[in-house]
Amino acid sequence: MASELLVDFQEDLAGEDTPNNSLDQLKLSPMEDRKCLADEMDSLSKSDTDIPSQLGEGPYPKPLETYEDIARHQIVEVAGDDNFGRKVIVFNACRMPPQHELNHLHLLLYLKQTLDQYVESDYTLIYFHHGLTSRNKPSFTWLREAYREFDRKYKKNIKALYIVHPTMFIRTMLILFKPLISFKFGQKINYINYLSELEDIVKCKQLVIPTRVRDYDEKIKASLKPSPEVPGVRPPSPPLPHQQFGVALSVLKARSADNDSVPMVMRETISFLKEHGLETEGIFRRSANVNLVKSIQHKYNSGERVNFSEQGDIHLAAIILKKFLRELPEPLLTYRLYNGIVNFHNVESSSQVREIQDMLKTLPEENYSSLKFLIQFLVQVSGQCEVNKMNNNNLAVVFGPNLLWGRDAAMTLSAIGPINNYTRTLLDQHADIFSP
Repeated sequence: MASELLVDFQEDLAGEDTPNNSLDQLKLSPMEDRKCLADEMDSLSKSDTDIPSQLGEGPYPKPLETYEDIARHQIVEVAGDDNFGRKVIVFNACRMPPQHELNHLHLLLYLKQTLDQYVESDYTLIYFHHGLTSRNKPSFTWLREAYREFDRKYKKNIKALYIVHPTMFIRTMLILFKPLISFKFGQKINYINYLSELEDIVKCKQLVIPTRVRDYDEKIKASLKPSPEVPGVRPPSPPLPHQQFGVALSVLKARSADNDSVPMVMRETISFLKEHGLETEGIFRRSANVNLVKSIQHKYNSGERVNFSEQGDIHLAAIILKKFLRELPEPLLTYRLYNGIVNFHNVESSSQVREIQDMLKTLPEENYSSLKFLIQFLVQVSGQCEVNKMNNNNLAVVFGPNLLWGRDAAMTLSAIGPINNYTRTLLDQHADIFSP
């Protein structure tokens, strides 16, 4: 079987015209050991992780199962929004334990449960392939059944799948999957050879990239010498005089002509959305043209006037608002409140309003004013949920990761759930929480 796959692989490779980032791009990673391919392909048929019938056998674990046996490995993480305004889900192959130590059915259900929170919105998957070995890789049968489990609900709004550090093995696997993969989905698959290339997609500082992956990236870049070096991550530029994104709220307040605690970007985007976007279906769930996003961001940072009415895209203002929040040097709810919010589920329901009020009293004035301004607007959005389909729960899922994250930026699902629930409580109890 392996020799036949190699022949097919070589024929596909020879049939290419020009390189690109689609499913058909099959250039080899510079560190790939091509001699191991046959052994790897043979191991697929010998794996004991086959589940050809398990997915059809009930009962499944409960829908809200924590899957602690999977969660503790941090294989799946959520990393805020990418540069296009889409939610980012990260899968780390190097964190998968050996086959006999991992319940692959639970892994599939855990991944589905994670995606269930975001499939109604545009989202991006980033798969770090390095670290997948013959000891921890699932079988071909499992992969096939897993792909079939992800029906149109999951595939419709995934806008991109980025495979980082692809090897001959993963490229060959995708060839094998061609009969199963639709052309439309195949167009969403992109190869990322070096971590520096990710900066065009998502800010790497918000990804908790495993050390093994970073070390491997340095190794393959070093192997290219004396060829021209692959550009590394660009150092941050000094802030512009009028810069709005990536600047502390206290600085923005001091720059404001009227010492306004609510930043300009929040005031202008929310004002526009109040007037034009409250009845837009899926508001905050859709992405926008990346060039327009960059253009608007550049205008704000350059001190130019921004008029969203001229752009003709309601979702653009929504993306700019989320992007502004996500690029704050410190989250709106601050690192100081992180532990209290993650553990907020332990607070008795009768005491939650008072507890939140006490927590928010510790916020700087500009943080408190901005949070209140945002929450009151989001309550208006949810007031039109019959039209825009964005109730408090949906808004909490969208905004929770943009209001709070840990110092390492990315979040495990054990943290993001409590953060979203806290945000939901802010929306549900806003009248009492922000009462004079």
